[in-house]
Amino acid sequence: MNRTVNPLILRAGALLLALFLVYTGVSAAEKVTWLMEVTPVIILVPLLLFTTQRYPLTPLLYALIFCHAIILMVGGQYTYAKVPIGFDVQEWLNLSRNPYDKLGHFFQGLVPALAAREILLRGGIVQGRKMLAFLVCCVALAISATYELIEWWAALAMGQGADDFLGTQGDPWDTQSDMFCALLGALTTVIALARPHCRQLRRYGALPAV
Repeated sequence: MNRTVNPLILRAGALLLALFLVYTGVSAAEKVTWLMEVTPVIILVPLLLFTTQRYPLTPLLYALIFCHAIILMVGGQYTYAKVPIGFDVQEWLNLSRNPYDKLGHFFQGLVPALAAREILLRGGIVQGRKMLAFLVCCVALAISATYELIEWWAALAMGQGADDFLGTQGDPWDTQSDMFCALLGALTTVIALARPHCRQLRRYGALPAV
């Protein structure tokens, strides 16, 4: 696949994320919770920089990863249940809880689904739109389920200290609604982003099988 994004732009984006990571880490009230929330960013951003020439991604995927990283860092800074803009949305929509974590789980479905779609198409692994859509949603839900398992293990290990990381806000159905939001994100990829994604793949030299 040909180069998709100017390396300078990628490095600038990585630098912005690094600066924001430091800012959120310094200002976070709960340092352990912050670290747990931003660990995917700490792992993924250097990996993307390291593989940008060997396996460059589409601009759409890079942009959504950037947005997802911001969402994760803001959630880690305040804890998801206490993000200020979430309280504003809660008031506007007359909700019973801060909904910011649902945005995070929506992107937890959206971004992995798009990444899975890109890998499956570029590798010519799947034939047929319906099977591709099905597998993309399965990957997103598997990642969401894995994250819920990690939250469960954290709760067992940390006891009450895991409350900020879990962010259930007293909702007994929080796990199920989190996974539903991830499914909505994956479906958004399948329904709304499939065509622009395929156009970018064609433009940069990949040949989608569907």
